[in-house]
Amino acid sequence: MAKKILIVDDEPSILMSLDFLFRKKGYEVFIARDGREAIDLLNNHQPDLTILDIMMPEVDGYEVCAYIRKTQALSNSGIIFLSAKSKKSDMEKGLELGADAYITKPFSNKNLMENVQNIIQSKS
Repeated sequence: MAKKILIVDDEPSILMSLDFLFRKKGYEVFIARDGREAIDLLNNHQPDLTILDIMMPEVDGYEVCAYIRKTQALSNSGIIFLSAKSKKSDMEKGLELGADAYITKPFSNKNLMENVQNIIQSKS
């Protein structure tokens, strides 16, 4: 059965390119454009991994990360922050909230894919 990835970003070009990249690698992909939509998809599909932007309307990525970590059904789900916020304090906050990795934009698809595969493998 294909592993499920949720991509959460309010930037359409990133959503489209990551959707294509992960589908090509055999993953089942879900897309959310904001944190509220992400929480609905998390509850309905329980992805193996969530790729989260931080700066989004209404509910930000930090709040979604905290939600994943406090929800029993999602407790083994991986989290990667993919954000333009590149300050050390932003990265530390993301990792303290329970993210497995923090990657800054602009990013390399190869690096992102390696992180995704490593995290999914470690949680299987």
